Amino acid sequence: MELYGIDSNLIPDGAVVGEIMASDGIRLRYARWKPTVRRTLGTVCLFQGRAEAVEKYYEVVGDLRRRGFAVATFDWRGQGISDRPLRNRDKGHIDGFEEYDRDFDAFVQQVALPDCPPPHFALAHSTGALVCLRAVREGRMRFTRMVLSSPLLGLAARRPSQRLVYATAAMITAIGLGELDLPQSRSRAIVRTHFESNPLTSDPDRFARTVETFKQNPQLGIGAPTWGWLYAACKAMAEASEVNFAPSIGVPILMLVGMRDPIVSVSAIEAFVEELRAGALSIVPGGLHELMMERDSLREQFWAAFDAFVPGS
Repeated sequence: MELYGIDSNLIPDGAVVGEIMASDGIRLRYARWKPTVRRTLGTVCLFQGRAEAVEKYYEVVGDLRRRGFAVATFDWRGQGISDRPLRNRDKGHIDGFEEYDRDFDAFVQQVALPDCPPPHFALAHSTGALVCLRAVREGRMRFTRMVLSSPLLGLAARRPSQRLVYATAAMITAIGLGELDLPQSRSRAIVRTHFESNPLTSDPDRFARTVETFKQNPQLGIGAPTWGWLYAACKAMAEASEVNFAPSIGVPILMLVGMRDPIVSVSAIEAFVEELRAGALSIVPGGLHELMMERDSLREQFWAAFDAFVPGS
């Protein structure tokens, strides 16, 4: 397995790239880097959101390495260069978040713990943040601190409601149609999205860089999620909202979310943080869903919060 770059998104030097295997035989692509400064502060384990790939995070990798962190990351099953579960590679599908749990465990056991210097920190976005919360609650990994960007703890307010979406996805999956795509109007592949209507970032250059990366390397991309993926996500969000979930997490956590995020629920994130034993929340005015891909003034707020929290004392 290898990494891919374009002129506006070059592969960070010194990458170690390889393949690991989850417990159910799914092959996953991983990549790791050493810091670019002498003093090593530990390793940041970088967990992507849905429909992303290692290539999307090259700038973030550079930001972390310059701060003195080693970085390790991987592609979830069904996206990037990792194995796709369906014959149609364009479909974004899983049967349950237990599959992501297996990916997480494989990465931790085969890459993060044996090959990356401690202490270990988590930096996770959206879907990846929800998977990380599941893992630390179940004691499958003990991060020193976690920074979660736009965690998938609830869907942004819209019609139909999340409760109706959950019920509809459950019904469609139950009758055997879970591998059908959601309507394209609900979630469109980034290469078919116009900047003016995108829910991810207000930075036109970073948006264009991501689109061009996936256009020139179409093997990285996926399309809309399936109804089965949506059902799995709604079920995982419901489990995370249970009364004993957040209070059982002892790892210090910083959550960040854009005030204008049209994908995840800011109120659900606020409610979750209030129940954490060691949690803090930073709401970034003007930010959309991908704070690490936002315009410079918003990214600076993200990194200022990160630097104040990690590595900690």
